[in-house]
Amino acid sequence: MGASAQKYVGGDISLLPKYEQAKAKYYDKDGATIAAPLDFFKQEGMNAMRLRLFVSPDKNMGVDKDVNVCQDIEYVKTLGKRIKDAGFKLMLDFHYSDTWADPGKQWTPADWAKLSDAELQQKLYDYTKDVLQQMKAVGAEPDMIQTGNEISYGMLWGTRAAVGASSNGTNRCWPSSPAANWTRFTNLLKQAIKACREECPQAKIIIHTERTSVSQQNDNRNYVALSNFYKKMKSADIDYDIIGLSYYPYFHGTISELEGAIKVLERDYADKDIMVVEFGYPYAWEVPGTTYKYPNYFSKYAYSDEGQKTMTADVIAMLNKHKNVNGLFWWWMEYNAKDSKLSESWYNAPLFDSRTGKVTSALYELKNFVNDPTAISHVTTDKAAAKDAAWYTLDGKKVDKPGKRNVYINNHRKIVCND
Repeated sequence: MGASAQKYVGGDISLLPKYEQAKAKYYDKDGATIAAPLDFFKQEGMNAMRLRLFVSPDKNMGVDKDVNVCQDIEYVKTLGKRIKDAGFKLMLDFHYSDTWADPGKQWTPADWAKLSDAELQQKLYDYTKDVLQQMKAVGAEPDMIQTGNEISYGMLWGTRAAVGASSNGTNRCWPSSPAANWTRFTNLLKQAIKACREECPQAKIIIHTERTSVSQQNDNRNYVALSNFYKKMKSADIDYDIIGLSYYPYFHGTISELEGAIKVLERDYADKDIMVVEFGYPYAWEVPGTTYKYPNYFSKYAYSDEGQKTMTADVIAMLNKHKNVNGLFWWWMEYNAKDSKLSESWYNAPLFDSRTGKVTSALYELKNFVNDPTAISHVTTDKAAAKDAAWYTLDGKKVDKPGKRNVYINNHRKIVCND
């Protein structure tokens, strides 16, 4: 028998097959060709990969139609099996949309557009269950499952045409939204999670939000949204394991902003693990649409290879101070326009330089998240140890039965003590 307090590091590599097909050139730091990217990622200490899934991306004919949105179930089964066969843990990210889903757009798939709320609940359950059955059948069972992508303000609002772009659109879940909106949303979420628990009972369920900043200096509305969201999850008795966050410094602000959010979540939800399921920082040039900039702060982290590396190292150093944080994933790390002529738009924050195809220095920093010497990577037990009812801190120190609020390991399980 064994109990795991494993930490996970990796990235979202949802477009890797497309880059491989387009003959993109990948090189390591010494200029040697990387013939098998998955093997290279494993060699460099990564142990988990994230993969996004859209319902019917070919049916999206809206203004946001994007060549990069191509991950339907057949695509995901194939890449998911590759990831699992390569020895990685797999995080499956349900978008529950035909296109990108984020806090500003959570459009209902075209095929589900005319369903009532009750019918939509059943569809969500059936669809989630069917996807997981198909994944299991090909040897691509996910180990972690996101039931929605950046669902800070709910999901499945309706179609773009029906809802429109109004900030007060029907079914959106602002902190001040009617209780009915939140009830509708949490009822949908429960059906998705029910399907996951039935089909993949060992998988960890992730609730992924994006409002990461918490200080008034940045935007107090983000703190209200973050705090309010997880209060709603608790009051609705949502069954999940991990709080998933997005952190893009050029949008969300300083590292202290992220740490502030983590401290709030650790304080209020000590029984939950926390993962940064999306992270990125440019190796060159400013990302279009950047909103938050602090005087003199980003000069420390220049948009350069060294700046990206330093940002990554400092984020990891902060995350490793927090025992509830057990995951870090770089978003779109495989982006590589070198010779591929694939992407219609330019992304400035992957882990490969599109001018050369060469890996950036930040990739080599990621392993330091799982190699943190204070972390428990794995605990194995034999029959004699199984009878030991001792209490341990998360960094492996044996203690007397705890008498203060914290998270401990007892009988190979994480236990939250509130005494």
